[in-house]
Amino acid sequence: MAASHLTALVALLPPCLLALLLLRLATVLDPDPDAAAPRVKAAAPLPLRFRHDGAFKILQVADMHFGNGAATRCRDVAPDAGGARCSDLNTTRFLRRVIEAERPDLIAFTGDNIFGGSATDAAESLLRAISPAMEYKVPWAAILGNHDQESTMTREELMMFMSLMDYSVSQVNPPGFLVHGFGNYHIGIHGPFGSELVNTSLLNLYFLDSGDREVVNGVKTYGWIKESQLAWLRTTSLELQKTLLAPALAFFHIPIPEVRGLWYSGFKGQYQEGVACSSVNSGVLGTLVSMGDVKAVLLGHDHLNDFCGNLNGIGFCYGGGFGYHAYGRPHWPRRARIIYSELKKGQRSWMELESIQTWKLLDDEKLSKIDEQVLWRRSTGDSDHNILSRPGA
Repeated sequence: MAASHLTALVALLPPCLLALLLLRLATVLDPDPDAAAPRVKAAAPLPLRFRHDGAFKILQVADMHFGNGAATRCRDVAPDAGGARCSDLNTTRFLRRVIEAERPDLIAFTGDNIFGGSATDAAESLLRAISPAMEYKVPWAAILGNHDQESTMTREELMMFMSLMDYSVSQVNPPGFLVHGFGNYHIGIHGPFGSELVNTSLLNLYFLDSGDREVVNGVKTYGWIKESQLAWLRTTSLELQKTLLAPALAFFHIPIPEVRGLWYSGFKGQYQEGVACSSVNSGVLGTLVSMGDVKAVLLGHDHLNDFCGNLNGIGFCYGGGFGYHAYGRPHWPRRARIIYSELKKGQRSWMELESIQTWKLLDDEKLSKIDEQVLWRRSTGDSDHNILSRPGA
């Protein structure tokens, strides 16, 4: 018995010695002890929560259309605004300016983060596009548009990759649910440290995959949010409301057909192009209204639209075109949207959410702040109401 054990040990010696020698050789060739260390994601502090002053600020970045960096030219930029010298680096510079000026608590990238037709390597383009958020260590969440997957990665691979990037709070899909698409998830914003609601979500954020392109009855159209996604949304909202009836915001890329009607009913901002939505109306607006918690929806997709309007008590707001490789209009600056939420101050502690405001920043010399408005404010009673521009405003 002892002889057999000794034989087994002797047989193990050569491979063990070989492994040690190879490890030693690797150390000699590359003396950096961290060279072979695994890369660990720098995680955002979770759960996300309101600041000590009772505020939470979201920066919406819509349609970066990032390509290959300095080699990717701008579109629709006037000669006196950079012309031939303009590239993806202008987009990066703009994002850094906004982060430094506003110090957001979360950045929401609402689709077409990269422009697949120009990006030779999707992963590299995403890393470059999102890099300012990671450099400034700002938590960020992302969804997909209709162009992200046109490069070297599928929609599932893109969401998986983004979920693993530094400071990302993005998710591929909710656990325990079978839903269409990739990038359907919920994020709760909890009360500040030291408040009585420190363990409670006071603002809920729903992120949804609105798809890319589809064919209906032989005709090409844009994607839409499917029933499985709406079922998850309803279930999640009901579960959250068991704890607290907290207001919510929804983020998705492609607008719903009802947004077209805001041309007639009133809006604040610029309505400069037709609403490019799906030919299919899947009942998103009805679902959001029935849920009762969503106070505003933040959209992308149509770069020349940056307006907010009210549909059945819910604000629908475009981010406006952010990226310089995205189509735009000469002498119409690229822009970003800020969503600013404030808690109500109680006698001893911060209480529930009191208001949601928004404004836009232009990429001009002054980083001009325009179109300030209140999206929602809690009334003095138990009910609440939206405050948006009315027809003729």
